[in-house]
Amino acid sequence: MIDMIGKNMDEIRRKIDLYILSLALLFVFFIIITLNIPMCFGDGCKPVGIDYLVSSNIVSCVCFAMLVYCVIAYKRFSFDLNGATDIPFEITKIQGINYEHLTFLATYVVPLISFDFGSVRQMIVLALLLIVMGIIYIKTDLFYANPSLALLGFHIYEADGNFKNGDRDGMILICRGRLSRGEKVEYIKLDERIYYVKKVKE
Repeated sequence: MIDMIGKNMDEIRRKIDLYILSLALLFVFFIIITLNIPMCFGDGCKPVGIDYLVSSNIVSCVCFAMLVYCVIAYKRFSFDLNGATDIPFEITKIQGINYEHLTFLATYVVPLISFDFGSVRQMIVLALLLIVMGIIYIKTDLFYANPSLALLGFHIYEADGNFKNGDRDGMILICRGRLSRGEKVEYIKLDERIYYVKKVKE
């Protein structure tokens, strides 16, 4: 029972990590838009201090912290996959669905840049919107549509596989690199039909 709860918590944590990682580009855009570094080139210039820089760049600081978390989440995924103990399965049918990356980017990430970062009310709305989007994406299993992973060389596939205990159809595979029919892959199960995989080394 305890092992089952722990496994479910790991799956939820990985889903949340994937969703936050998918927003990495958005955090970069937010930093570019909101970063405020005062510049002075006259004789009367003086240091403004760390406190002023932080207070005038709260959004940028938060986004930078989230980017650091994105790096940690990615490293954690790689570590988890290297420690995968499940028996590899063979791909029996596969097709690429990388367009999901662009769909997420164009439909959800880009429009969020238009928010007014000078308005506290709009910042609250933006934060709530990101939270609601995350809940929806996790509950509807769309968290794998991840433009950040696409930039890192990952691909999304819809595939069928032959496991030790039988065949499974309609799986979503996330893999760094290309996959093809007949290859064997190690995996982490993110959901009932979504797997983070890597090729088995011959």
